[in-house]
Formats: sequence, C-alpha cells, structure tokens
Amino acid sequence: MTSKVTYIGELRTSCIHLRSGNEIITDAPVDNNGLGQAFSPTDTVATALASCMLTMMGIKARDMEVDLKNAFAEVTKHMAADPRRISQIDIEMHLPAIISEKQKKILEHTARTCPVLLSLHADIKKEIVFHWDL
Repeated sequence: MTSKVTYIGELRTSCIHLRSGNEIITDAPVDNNGLGQAFSPTDTVATALASCMLTMMGIKARDMEVDLKNAFAEVTKHMAADPRRISQIDIEMHLPAIISEKQKKILEHTARTCPVLLSLHADIKKEIVFHWDL
C-alpha cells in the first residue's frame, strides 16, 4: 500500500505516505464549496506533474553531471464543467542557462516523457514552456 487517505470532515482529507509518514492535507476549492485553505485534490494532480518532470530531469541531469538545484516550475490548473474536471495544465519551467543545447534537448525530452505526464488523460491539454534563464 502507498498511502492512506482519511476524510477528516468539512471537505478535507489527510493523506499519509505510509513509508515516510509525510502528510498532505487537501481541501475543497472555494469554487467547489470548500475553504481553499490547502491544495485541492486536482491541485495535487497538476502539482504532481511538475514535481515528476523536475524529478525525472534531476535524475537525467545527475547522470550528465548537470546541477539543476533551484530549478522551479510555475503551475496553473484550469478546470472545466459538465463534468467538472481538469481541462488544462500550464507549466513554466525555469532552469539553469549554463548548459549546452544538447543537454537542454535531452532534459526537455525527459520532462515530456515523465510517468505522470504519460498517465494523464489525453483530453487534458498540457502547455509546457521551458525557460533556460536561471
């Protein structure tokens, strides 16, 4: 088992990662009857995409002896109605500029083939922009 998710009331859940004991609290968003005081479940999906991309890039960068420390992603999630669902995820990646064009291409390909991206439904539009500006 990977995690245990417990409904704690008032549209919130406690998500415990069983191996580490780390906890994530989710809250329903304001536009769906919640207080919006924590990540919503759909926020975690969009955020997981960026986290997966950076993690996979980090693995590949380490193999190439490239330091991606302090690289970051800005994530925007768009919702649609009928049925309510994630319609688009925009990710702007900010990465170190001091690497070769070949390394950039390898890292961008790695990000675009991360397991979360490949697991998301094809109907979800994914806008991914790489800024090599750090």
